[in-house]
Amino acid sequence: MSPLSFSVTASGDDSAPLPTLYLDADGCPVKEEAYRVARRYKLDVVVVANRMIFTPREENIRFQLVAGDPDAADDWIAEHVGTDDIVVTPDIPLAYRCVHAGARVITPRGRVHDHESIGSALAQRDLMTQLRDQGIEMGGGPPPFGAKPRQRFLQRLDEVVQSIKRGG
Repeated sequence: MSPLSFSVTASGDDSAPLPTLYLDADGCPVKEEAYRVARRYKLDVVVVANRMIFTPREENIRFQLVAGDPDAADDWIAEHVGTDDIVVTPDIPLAYRCVHAGARVITPRGRVHDHESIGSALAQRDLMTQLRDQGIEMGGGPPPFGAKPRQRFLQRLDEVVQSIKRGG
């Protein structure tokens, strides 16, 4: 464990194991929303980033600084995530790795990736990358991040936590 990280455990009902919520935190626009849901359900949160990021000083929130290349945070999350943990990331290759590790994945815009959707999302991402590499631009990027995506994220995260608690 790095000297910049610290471990914590969630308190609460011990009858059902609760998931850990992993945040791919570099540039994550929904950290505060994720903390709010984690507080409600008493989830452990691991905030993973390549640079120092402010995290609340709460017993269930741990910051994990990773050094190295830009994919170091993705690699760390993929190596530590477990079945029914929840990962918040917009990164499709990381989402693919986490889904195949048994985790639940939600984008900051509230899209839930699962075994049925992740293959097509990865194929679409690869196609867009290939087109950009050939100099073909396909649109101007995602719409601005505002209240609607935040609300959708909160709703989806709540639904995923409830599903895990029900054993589904």
